[in-house]
Amino acid sequence: MAREVISSGNSLAAQAAIDVGCKFFGGYPITPSSEVAHDMSEMLPEVGGKFIQMEDEIAGISVALGASMSGVKSMTATSGPGISLKAEQIGLAQMSEVPLVIVNVMRGGPSTGLPTRVQQGDILQAKNPTHGDVRTIAVCPGSLEESYTETVRAFNLAERFMQPVFVLLDETLGHMHGKAVLPDIEEIEKNIINRRIFEGDPKDYRPYDVPQDQPAILNPMFKGYKYHITGLHHNPIGFPTEDAVACQLLIERLLNKVDAHQNEIDNYEEYKLDDADEVIIAYGSLSRSARDAVNRLRKEGRKIGMFRPITLWPSPAKKLKEIGNKYKNILVTELNMGQYSQEIERVMKRNFATLFKANGRPISPAEIIEKVKGVF
Repeated sequence: MAREVISSGNSLAAQAAIDVGCKFFGGYPITPSSEVAHDMSEMLPEVGGKFIQMEDEIAGISVALGASMSGVKSMTATSGPGISLKAEQIGLAQMSEVPLVIVNVMRGGPSTGLPTRVQQGDILQAKNPTHGDVRTIAVCPGSLEESYTETVRAFNLAERFMQPVFVLLDETLGHMHGKAVLPDIEEIEKNIINRRIFEGDPKDYRPYDVPQDQPAILNPMFKGYKYHITGLHHNPIGFPTEDAVACQLLIERLLNKVDAHQNEIDNYEEYKLDDADEVIIAYGSLSRSARDAVNRLRKEGRKIGMFRPITLWPSPAKKLKEIGNKYKNILVTELNMGQYSQEIERVMKRNFATLFKANGRPISPAEIIEKVKGVF
C-alpha cells in the first residue's frame, strides 16, 4: 500500500536513503542541503547506522568513501560550493570504483552566489565534477515523490555501476513542504540492488579483472580478500601501473560500463506529447511551472506538451534526438544561462527557443506562456 506523508524534498531524500539500506552519512552543513544531514543524524542511529559531521566538505566525502569501502551503503550531501571542494575525492571514487550517493541541493552561483535562492547552476558541474575522463550518472527529481524515488534509484545505480551517483535537487524542491505519495516499503525492498561480491578462493580474487562493460567487484574490507585501492591507473588487483595497454583498457571500461547499459539508467517523462505540435523541455522544480503552462495553453487550444529528462547524465540522447526531429517548435527553459541546452543542441543539431533565468527566482507558468506566445 502506498504511503502518504507530509514532508520536504530534503527530508524525503534522507528517508529514501534509510529505506534503501544506507548505513553511513558523512558531510558538512551547507545551505540549502543541511536538512538532509540533520535528518540523517536522527534516523541513522535508529537503524544501526553511523552519522558523522566532519570539519569540512573534503573530510565529509572522505569518510563517506571510507565507509563505502567497508561494504556499507553511504551518502553525503552538499550544494555547489561543496561539490567543488569534493571534486578530488569524486575522482578517486570514479577511478577506484567506490559507490556513493551525493545529494546536491543546487543554489545560485558561481562561488557562494545566492545561498538561499534557487538555481540549476550545477548541471555542467555534475557532468564533469572532476578532472580526467569520467562518465557521470546524475538524476534530477521533479517532485516531492521523486525526491524519494530518485534517491532510491541513485543508490541502486551506485551499487550496480560501482561509482558516485548525483541526486540533483534544488532549493525550491529541497525546501518545499507538501503531501507526497511514496511506494510501499516492501516494493522498495523487493527491488533493492546491492553490489556484487566475489565468493571464491581469495587467491583468485582480482576485483578489476572484469569484462569491458562491467564494473569492478569490490568485496568489503576486513573479510579476507586482499586488494589495493588507489587513484592511480591500476592493474586487475588494484596496484598502480603505467602499462600502456592496461591504462587504456581501464579508462575505456570506466566509460563503457555506463555507455553500454544506458537503457538501465535512462529515465524521463513525456507529458501530453501524443498529439502535440510544440514541446517545452524542462527539468527539476522548473518542470512544475512548465507542466502548469502546458495545461493552461491546452485550454486555449494549443497542442503543446512537455519533455522532462529525469536522468540528466548520461543524457537521454536518443530520445532528445527524436524530439528534435519530430517537433517544429521547441522551447528549452532552465534556471541557469543554458547549461543543459548545450547538450540538447549537441544532440539535436538544430535551433530552438530558450528561456533562462539565473537571479535566484523561479520561472513562473505565466512567463513560460508569454515566451511561447512570443516566439511561436
